[in-house]
Amino acid sequence: MTAPNTSRRPSVLARWAMIGVLAAGIVSHNAIAAWQDSHSFMINASESLPNWAFFVSAGKAPKKGDYVFFVPPPGELVSRHFGPDQGPFGKQVIGMPGAVVEHRGDLVYVDGVKVARIKPRTRLGEPLHPGPTGVVPRDCYYVGTDHPDGFDSRYAEIGFACRKAILGTGTPIL
Repeated sequence: MTAPNTSRRPSVLARWAMIGVLAAGIVSHNAIAAWQDSHSFMINASESLPNWAFFVSAGKAPKKGDYVFFVPPPGELVSRHFGPDQGPFGKQVIGMPGAVVEHRGDLVYVDGVKVARIKPRTRLGEPLHPGPTGVVPRDCYYVGTDHPDGFDSRYAEIGFACRKAILGTGTPIL
């Protein structure tokens, strides 16, 4: 009499199921990796936006009202207030390419609508300079915030946010 075989080989169906699970895992990993190349999660550390957490998608052209995240231009004032390795800034698109920006005293208007007030100095007493006026150039945006202390396109130290500096558009999640 022979002893029963206790080392059973998986059935053909079980082998195909394992191959299917492995294939699904590879496809899922590749899809997540591709998504990760064009998406990120960002935290807004300032009080200038109403939300503090955003999913950011790269490669989508911003529309009026969208949140955009961009690398601020280099400058001493930006470095002093936000550190030499500050992260990206998040603001809302107020003026699209072709919009007209004008200053009337300390008020900023985009296409005739008042959008901001310019302060002469930072909270640390350093001078601020009025931002650009005229037609918003192609591939650039007037970006801002409702916050009275917002550091945005109303000031020359930030200016317009242009495509080469924009990391992506943000969807608020918290």
